[in-house]
Amino acid sequence: MHRLPIIDAAEGSCGVAGSTLPAVPPVDPATCRGTFAMVSLGCPKNLVDGERMLGLLRDDGWQLVADPAGSDLVIVNTCAFIDASRAESYSAINEMLDLKKQGGTRGVIVSGCLAERQKEGLLQELPGLDAVIGVFSRDEIAKTAERLIGGLGDQRSIFRPAPARALDDSGRMRVTPRHMAYLKISEGCDRTCTFCAIPKMRGKHATKPIEEVVREARELAADGVKELVVVAQDTTYYGMDLYGEPRLVELLDELEKVEGIQWIRLMYLYPIFFTDRLIEKIAASPKILPYLDMPLQHASDAVLKRMQRRTNRAATEELLGKLRERIPDLVLRTTFITGFPGETRGQFLEMVDFVRRWRFERVGVFTYSLEPDTPAAKLDGHLPEEEKAARRDELMAIQQGIAHDHARRQVGRVLDVIVDGPSGERDDVWLARSTSDAPDIDCVVYLTAPGSSPKHPLTGQILPVEVVAASGYDLAAVPVET
Repeated sequence: MHRLPIIDAAEGSCGVAGSTLPAVPPVDPATCRGTFAMVSLGCPKNLVDGERMLGLLRDDGWQLVADPAGSDLVIVNTCAFIDASRAESYSAINEMLDLKKQGGTRGVIVSGCLAERQKEGLLQELPGLDAVIGVFSRDEIAKTAERLIGGLGDQRSIFRPAPARALDDSGRMRVTPRHMAYLKISEGCDRTCTFCAIPKMRGKHATKPIEEVVREARELAADGVKELVVVAQDTTYYGMDLYGEPRLVELLDELEKVEGIQWIRLMYLYPIFFTDRLIEKIAASPKILPYLDMPLQHASDAVLKRMQRRTNRAATEELLGKLRERIPDLVLRTTFITGFPGETRGQFLEMVDFVRRWRFERVGVFTYSLEPDTPAAKLDGHLPEEEKAARRDELMAIQQGIAHDHARRQVGRVLDVIVDGPSGERDDVWLARSTSDAPDIDCVVYLTAPGSSPKHPLTGQILPVEVVAASGYDLAAVPVET
């Protein structure tokens, strides 16, 4: 698990990943209720929740500050996906509780998935906490903050049941660069993967109606967004609960019409419900990028069955063949798990063979994390941590060669990139991403543009560049003369 980068909206520069959020122009002192800071961890879905809370506090008259020290309260928006992310969340919470003990802040509120997973138990573990807000109680943040500052500590936890419809994500205070935003199209997940606790924290799949998603997309476009990164727990399942059938194609039809949006990037595409219509839509669209994030987790049928993934290698390879054949210049991102309970050396080597055969451009490999209260925790054949890590390193070494080879093959090509901001190294060197690179998790393109500078910035522009060199995963490029 990783922390998302926090972007300084005022200056357009990237901060340290997982750092506290940047300051924004002050609210009217006469109506200011107080100051707050936020630390947001985890996935883009969690970040959207954090941005919604920021917007609600802003609209209620609270002032966001960059430094928690001296603030009236701090919100830690947590992740609890795997053991490492829980450890990171606890570390951030304890850091803020230490700040409170030193008089650096008046209160600490915990939100997000760790709060939802631990519920009131978190207050017992960490008695210094002032409030705990569940995932589906995020819209209560302003009331919680007011009670905390007003000394009304009688209600220290708020938990709401998972909604039948996805929550409204409009009115956010975005902390991503002005030109890109995450667009969450559903909540929860109906998959029953034996290793995953997300349904326990995020509930069952709940589709956000097409008209509401489009309304949010228009709001984001009006705020300067050019790249929409579509996220959900299970993107291809979109619409099943609400319309009785997958409606991702229909949603994409409408998103393409939103004026100002130039790139649409699709993430978290479960291989089931990936229809021929969807493939045709992606292949023909001038806005939907030829980049697909499709977590596969394994390639051995025996392991996939124990994971309860409801697919097999043959079906997956048939789908991959269609995608490679029908979508020009397709870049595939996927993830795999090593060391799942009962995974034999032979089953691991099946996954190695699968990766070598399909040569995915982008791959993340994670060791199996034993999650309490999941079916996989009760399986036999749990492997030592050292063996899980050794298999991860072996698979990543193979993938590294594939990815580096892909990068070298881009040299001499002309690609479209979106410029995220200055590199911080030279005034005329910028950090950009090609259509093949999702924010934060993929590679970067170092763009050298003579004549550009902080006074003549390129941030937010989409422009053609020529790739002149590759270094590992990353590329170096120059603008194409037009």
